[in-house]
Amino acid sequence: MTALDHSAETARRPREARRPARPGGAGRRAERRRAAVGFSMALPPVLVISLFVGLPVVLAVAFSLGVTGGLNRTAAVIGQDVHSTDGLLTTAAYEQLFADPRFPRDLAATVLVTVVTTLVVLGLAIGIAVLLRLRGGWAATLLSGLAVVPLFIPVVIASWAILTFYSADGFLRSLFAQVGLQAPVLGFTVTGVIIASVWVNLPFALLMAASGMQAIPDALIDAARDAGAGTLRIVTRVLVPLAGIPLVIAGTFTAIGVLGQFTVPYFTGPNAPQQLGVDISKYFQSFNQPQQAAAIAVVVFVIASGVAATYVWANFRSAKQEGRV
Repeated sequence: MTALDHSAETARRPREARRPARPGGAGRRAERRRAAVGFSMALPPVLVISLFVGLPVVLAVAFSLGVTGGLNRTAAVIGQDVHSTDGLLTTAAYEQLFADPRFPRDLAATVLVTVVTTLVVLGLAIGIAVLLRLRGGWAATLLSGLAVVPLFIPVVIASWAILTFYSADGFLRSLFAQVGLQAPVLGFTVTGVIIASVWVNLPFALLMAASGMQAIPDALIDAARDAGAGTLRIVTRVLVPLAGIPLVIAGTFTAIGVLGQFTVPYFTGPNAPQQLGVDISKYFQSFNQPQQAAAIAVVVFVIASGVAATYVWANFRSAKQEGRV
């Protein structure tokens, strides 16, 4: 048989016959064993999260909707103003919350603090990261060093220190009084909560922004400069867009952290309006209304889920750009 006849015979063979042989029974058993080992290694953390996070979340949501039996029975028995249902779910706890003029005010204050804090944190983080990337020097190093100091200070200590610094008899007013001036009182105000929240959340955002901008190649910045772009255009057209994914992650983590924080508004915030994190504790402990506290927690969870959707989108886009999706 000539080489031409052999090629023609090979072409006429069924396509399945030319495919590599699939692994036999031993190979399939080995693959199943590897899959079982991987599943068993991933199962313990999944079970822990499901048991200690997932189940309480489901119970809290159900309790806020009137399911007072089972594991919710004890809280329903000792709580006040508990709305129960025999079959269909009820939104009476949510209606009671929104009928109280204090809750919408606290909700608006929480959203305001979250938005302002996130914008200020991102602005400061981007500014310091740009200074480190484009200029460097001792000033940028000093600013970046000072910005990450709060990372090593417990939140409760930082909150108390900020309160004593900005209170009516604190350091700032005492310093101004030495020259005959009066400094504003920022302790126990929403502004004080924003200042403390920025202090607590800046380090992580700065680390994310700086790492994202340091990963941008110098060639892109040099090309923009060769094309006549100034510093502002380089920042807005090169650095910030290319570091967009780390910045989105920093913004979402900051927003979620501020949204549900307790220590900072508890120490530095006013009695009214209060953030929802403090409201949850107040309704549960002071008012003995666990169902309303669970309803507030669900409201916080819904808002945080909307913010978390941005984080998921950023991760998905990053994975898609890297070819992992």
